Amino acid sequence: MSTETDSVKVEEKLYYNRYVVDAGRPHVKIRPHEVPSQALLALTKICPAGCYALNDKGQVEVTPDGCMECGTCRIVCADTHDIEWNYPRGGFGVLFKFG
Repeated sequence: MSTETDSVKVEEKLYYNRYVVDAGRPHVKIRPHEVPSQALLALTKICPAGCYALNDKGQVEVTPDGCMECGTCRIVCADTHDIEWNYPRGGFGVLFKFG
């Protein structure tokens, strides 16, 4: 059985998600570093929400606004402990429209 949402691209579905920012209380933090580990560099390419990027100093920064809370960064950095990740407080974070 086909529905109208079957033909919609993933990017279009993600557009409908909403993110409630908890100002001043990010749920993801990167531990201070001079040179990013391979795990941190990988996050700049594999984070589905594109929350990780290199800054002008060559360090990895995170912008958790828009994070889908999928846990990819937690898995990638599990051995290196480069990030500190906690669930957002109740009422904050991602609100999925399509499950």
